[in-house]
Formats: sequence, C-alpha cells, structure tokens
Amino acid sequence: EILQTVAYTGDHGLMLTERAPYGVILAITPTTNPTETILCNAIGMVAAGNSVVFNVHPSAAQTCNWCVHLLNEAIQSAGGPKDVIVSVERPTIESANILMKHPLVRLIVVTGGPAVVKAAMNSGKKAIGAGPGNPPAVVDETANLEKAANAIVRGATLDNNIVCIAEKEIIAVDSIASKLVAQLQKEPVLLLDARQTKDLEKVILEGDHVNKEFVGKDAGVIAAAAGIRGHGHDLRMLLCEVDEQHPFVQHELLMPVIPIFRVRDAVEGIAAALRVEHGFHHTATMHSLNIDNMASMARVCNCSIFVKNEASYAGLALGGEGYTSFTIASPTGEGLTTAVHFTRERRCTLKEAFRFV
Repeated sequence: EILQTVAYTGDHGLMLTERAPYGVILAITPTTNPTETILCNAIGMVAAGNSVVFNVHPSAAQTCNWCVHLLNEAIQSAGGPKDVIVSVERPTIESANILMKHPLVRLIVVTGGPAVVKAAMNSGKKAIGAGPGNPPAVVDETANLEKAANAIVRGATLDNNIVCIAEKEIIAVDSIASKLVAQLQKEPVLLLDARQTKDLEKVILEGDHVNKEFVGKDAGVIAAAAGIRGHGHDLRMLLCEVDEQHPFVQHELLMPVIPIFRVRDAVEGIAAALRVEHGFHHTATMHSLNIDNMASMARVCNCSIFVKNEASYAGLALGGEGYTSFTIASPTGEGLTTAVHFTRERRCTLKEAFRFV
C-alpha cells in the first residue's frame, strides 16, 4: 500500500507516475543485527518487485543463510517463485566487490560500517547506505528521572546494545546527574567505581578499537571477564561515570557497557550530544519536559531518528508509531527504508486524452 500510483490530468491529457522495481538488488548486511536486517530488507525489496542477492557479513553467514532459506520457504508456500532471495554461501569482501560490479545488479543497499558504505557509493551505481551511529541520550533537569532511567536501560540493553539505534552514552545535566544514577541503580544495572572502570577498559578495548570478543555479550559475562563481582544473575547493564573524552564515550562499543558524563545545563548537553554522535546523523534521544530543549536538540543533532522521553527503539516503531526498518540510511538520506526506496519512478504521458472532467 505504500507504493502509490499518482495521476495528473489537465488540458494537455494524462500523466501517470508509478513505482517500478530495479530488478536485482545487492544487499550487504552486518554481523551485529544480521537477521533483523535481512527480514526488513527482503520484505521491502520483494514487495517492491525486486529479487535480492545477500552478501552478508562472514561472521554471521550461517545464521543469515538459514534466514534466507526460511524466507524462501515462506514465499513459495504463499505461491511465489523459487529463489527470489538468495545469499552467498561463503561471503567475502571479494564476493561483495564482484557483485557490486555485476551488470545485472542495479541497486546496492549496504547496512554496515563506513568502509563498505563508501565502497558502495563509489561503485558508480545507485546506492543506499546505512552507516554507523553512536546515539547519545541527553537527560535535562526537567526530566522524569524514574521514567528516563527505565527507558534508557530498556533501549541500551536491546540485543545487548548491538543495534545501531541503541543508546550508547548518557549525558546528564549536573544538577540531576546523581539522582539519575540512583534511579539507574534501581534497574538491573551495576555502577562501576574508577578502579573497576579501569579494569574494564583493559578487557573491552584493544588500543583504539573495541575488542570484538565482547560485542553483544551479556553484562555478566563482560563483568566476570574484568574480574568484577557482586552482581546478581539479572544484571543487564554496566554503568561507568567518565568524562566526555573517554573511549567508552567516543567509540560505539556495541555491548551493554554505558558511560555517563555530566554537563552544566541542557544547552551544553545538546552541544556535547552533537560532538559525541560524530556527525553520523543516525539516532539521538532526549528525556525532558521542556519542549524548547527537545526542539533545539532535534534541530541541532539533525538525526534520522530522534526519540523523546522513551527508549530509542520507539524510533523503530517498537512501542512507538510508524514502521520498522533496520536499514537506517543516514549517509545517503533515505532514513528508515521502505519498499518505496527500493523502486524507481517511471512516468507515462498520454497527450490530449483521458481528461474526464
């Protein structure tokens, strides 16, 4: 129903604009939320009349290939043709490059890091690129702190924080920061002291990079690896109070380790959010009862998704309105992709006829 035909009539006749498929789409998907991306991509792409070749992240190949198999079974059971969706059994960078250059591939859709998005955009073909994020959660002095803490924990722990829209750092106005931390500790959250934070750094960072071994792991597993004890079995998140320049703030950790830092006021918090989001224009959240502050952050951060007073995943229509997509194309401007983005516009004009009124 999202693929609408538009008709214009006038003194010179009739013009129709329709959405047409590209044909064959190459979809490159990440290791962090692989099956969700395949499901959203496949449904939208096939609904738009395309067939799809998936070149998935090698680390998620087995899961993704099984997901493609299940989708094909569903299509055939509904009366559709075989192999509308296919995937490379053993995907590599080389297979992705070959497919990008294949003459039958008309559109490239990439959900991943900056390098693969750049490669797609330099392919000479139409590309939709969904790059990284580092979503800040700003909490000002007017916020309902109990609700804010609960929402932040729910959002930041979705799939153990591997989803690109999940809260990655908390920016709290100083006057309420301690109260917010106290509210966060009422959730299944462990606040680390300075020594424990240092121990954690040694485990989850490798120089200037995140240790991939802990991406998407449970908070308890990460805590145990850092020698941190004294937490319950229901632990969902590790909280560290740091400064803005700390690597936990500057890097997208993709694990339930969330830094918090303090700012003087909402204006400073919004400015800090813009800095730590690194210009990805992906996702940001704010907890506030001040409409001017929320409007200011929406304008300044200029993100594809901006959520106010709820967990970040409300921006994916999970507990919020709208539709769901895990390909959020900030670099190329489409935002949350739908079947419309997987079509091209075609116009047909008839001169001096079919004007009925």
